[in-house]
Amino acid sequence: MINNPKSYSLFYKFIQTYSPKGFKGIDPADPLLIELEEFMEENKQFFYIGDIVQMQIIYTSKRSLQMIGILPAELTPFHFREGVHPDDAHRQGLGTTQLFKLANEIYIERKGEALLSTNLRFRNPVGDYSDLLIQCYLFYMDAPIRTVYILQIHTDIESDKKIKNGFHYYVGNDISNLRFPDEELLCIGNPLTHREFEIIKLIEAGLSSEQIAEKLFLSPYTVNTHRSNILEKTGKVSIPDLIYSLKECGLL
Repeated sequence: MINNPKSYSLFYKFIQTYSPKGFKGIDPADPLLIELEEFMEENKQFFYIGDIVQMQIIYTSKRSLQMIGILPAELTPFHFREGVHPDDAHRQGLGTTQLFKLANEIYIERKGEALLSTNLRFRNPVGDYSDLLIQCYLFYMDAPIRTVYILQIHTDIESDKKIKNGFHYYVGNDISNLRFPDEELLCIGNPLTHREFEIIKLIEAGLSSEQIAEKLFLSPYTVNTHRSNILEKTGKVSIPDLIYSLKECGLL
């Protein structure tokens, strides 16, 4: 039985144990791995560890089969591109670009760590889509090779309706956000509704309020109300300022 079912200490212990060998020769019979698998079974999770510089997944835990229908030994980055919900594919692509940008910065600096986390819908083994929290922890290592590793933790939050509007999104160096998802964590990110975010993307594409209204079957008054609400929610003084901010963090 896990003493603290919400603690991520086992993941850090896993890194400390296996990073000196470049995460090679991971033994599923290791008591640490058994305890970690029990932890993930209890919390509806699976993880993989990979070398992001070489774009290689080194080890995947067992529950990938239960959650996304892929055997651990067969999991590749392709499965995430192929299995994401079509409506989330663009945001996944932006997040992947941001992830490689962070990894490149860490690799050049030869030190550091970073975190990117968000929720995306992925196809599950029965063909439906489940909402998964994806937490990507990047960290630099000099030995046994110079590289940046990625610990990617996937948590099924489908039955945990804590995200009221928009979606969770965090990118930065505050590693305290690498923890089991709670309401406070999941509220970090984009506060906009799907409709508001859709309007922002159309504004960024150069459409006027009248053109957006026509495209979305709304009145220009409704579009302008959305624009005012968007600025109030985000605390920005102008839509261009907001668009710049969203691009900087990889959301547009």
